[in-house]
Amino acid sequence: MTSTVTRHGPAGQQAEPEPEPTGEPRAGRSGFAWLVKLPGAAVEGLRRSAATTPGRLTLISAGLAVLALLVGVVATAELGGRKSTIDGLVDHREPLAAAAQEVYRSLSDADATAASTLLNTGNEEGALQERYDVDIARAGAALAKAAGDSAGNPEAVTQVDVLSRQLPVYTGLVETARTNNRQGNPIGAAYLAEASELMRSEILPAAHSLYQIDADRLVEEQDDAASVPWATALLSLGLLGALIATQIYLKRRTNRVFNVGLAVATAAVGLAVLWTAVAVTVQSVLVSSGESDGSEQADVLVRARIVALQARADETLTLLARGSGTAHEEEYRKLISELSGSDGESGLLGKAKEGTEGLPSAEHVDAAIRSASAWSEVHTQVRNLDNGGRYEEAVDLAIETKEDRGATAAFTRLDDDLAKGITESRKVFLDDTTNASATLTLLAPGFGVLALVAMFGTILGIRERLREYR
Repeated sequence: MTSTVTRHGPAGQQAEPEPEPTGEPRAGRSGFAWLVKLPGAAVEGLRRSAATTPGRLTLISAGLAVLALLVGVVATAELGGRKSTIDGLVDHREPLAAAAQEVYRSLSDADATAASTLLNTGNEEGALQERYDVDIARAGAALAKAAGDSAGNPEAVTQVDVLSRQLPVYTGLVETARTNNRQGNPIGAAYLAEASELMRSEILPAAHSLYQIDADRLVEEQDDAASVPWATALLSLGLLGALIATQIYLKRRTNRVFNVGLAVATAAVGLAVLWTAVAVTVQSVLVSSGESDGSEQADVLVRARIVALQARADETLTLLARGSGTAHEEEYRKLISELSGSDGESGLLGKAKEGTEGLPSAEHVDAAIRSASAWSEVHTQVRNLDNGGRYEEAVDLAIETKEDRGATAAFTRLDDDLAKGITESRKVFLDDTTNASATLTLLAPGFGVLALVAMFGTILGIRERLREYR
């Protein structure tokens, strides 16, 4: 039941009952309403301020100061990140691509050397055995380095796993082939053929995929480093335009042409924009040059070197097969065509010659073309001897290292020429990319300082105009 409290009035009159409390606090209701009305009140306050010249100047000052601070923060972060990306190309990404390339090269050379070891039973056998062991050791060390960066890439993890599992199987087959060969068992050649097939069908494709993954990452980061810093560019130009528009507005309102604070702010932003434009343009050109004249040419030469090594393995495996190596000879011809074309000056070597014209590696590419031609001529002589029933002479010519006439000597010159070309191309990449990083030195912090100068210049410049209204 509800009850009312009766208030007694004058005699003869019934008092009116007091109203019951509603149970809803007045303070709570008014506080909630105040929160609801707050955005509208703020907008109304800004509208009223904008209706007066001092209010408009205050809003302009605050807006320009915030924009200058925003530009400084964004530019410092974006330009600083850009320099870190370029430094990462030199310190991290390119060395990892080189490590993956070393895995690929060392394994290809190991396969070619293993075949040569079985052919050579003379004094050179120990040197070839040592070269094979060094190749396997280098491949293992380079694989460990490349694997350290594969955690974030499932495809790279898969290729590393294939290499880690199959490489011991390959070395075991090669060792079995050697043991049988030392004992005079013809089955040694069969074990070596099985090992080479494993290398060609599983190990080298995995090594190539791993190398391609790292090479693609390198290209991707180079493209990022050469791109336009759009956020910095748009915000900076927006701030510069706003400062110029503000000075035009003040000139019309106050009939004063010059405002020291705003002039300093405009000069600071203009200097920052000019500095950034020049530095980023030069840096982008250098990064692009390092890519086109350096890493791209190194990639072509790496592929040429791998093809040459695989062709060398086929050349020796053809002899080991003793009359049944037609498939290896066909593969050799296919690889040589890929290396230097049917005319001896096209293929990968022709592409490298075209790309390195005027570069330090050009002379090594020219030498490689001559060496490849000489090797091809010797190979023809080897095949003529073998097909003519003069097997021992064919083997001697194929494994000869002390005279220029041998296939081994010609191939070694080709491999050395390609290695020197790769080294020169990597040097071009490193020099250009390092210089690109140097152009951004102090740009990020310098831009931040100039943005602060612009912010304070804006505040002080407009404050001088506000004082005139007091």
